[in-house]
Amino acid sequence: MAAVNQDKKRNTIDIQGRTVAFACKIIRLYKMLVTEDRSNEILCRQLVRSGTSVGANLEEAAGAQSRADFLSKCNIALKEARESYYWLRLLTETEIVAKQKINSLLNEANEIVCILTSIVKNTRKNTPKKDC
Repeated sequence: MAAVNQDKKRNTIDIQGRTVAFACKIIRLYKMLVTEDRSNEILCRQLVRSGTSVGANLEEAAGAQSRADFLSKCNIALKEARESYYWLRLLTETEIVAKQKINSLLNEANEIVCILTSIVKNTRKNTPKKDC
């Protein structure tokens, strides 16, 4: 049982680290795009809000007061990750940014969505009905 808890703790730290790195890359992309063309600012601000919110909500989840609170924060993080993926796709499909320039960010957003989906599903599955 102690090994399982260690694995959960390590996985939580890993996803938190990944979301911080993801947010940093989003901020750098924002700076680059806004410097190139101020008309990109509105769309890019949306990306910064959602991209930085993923990790912020996971930090809140780490300090959750209950399993239901944890699940709620993880759900919000998941929604923000999905939104970030959307904004990144929009940037490429409107040709504001070449896909190859942000392909790694698109992949990371997708992986974060998959990880958070798994966390949410497993938490729901392992939560007694009265706790949620």
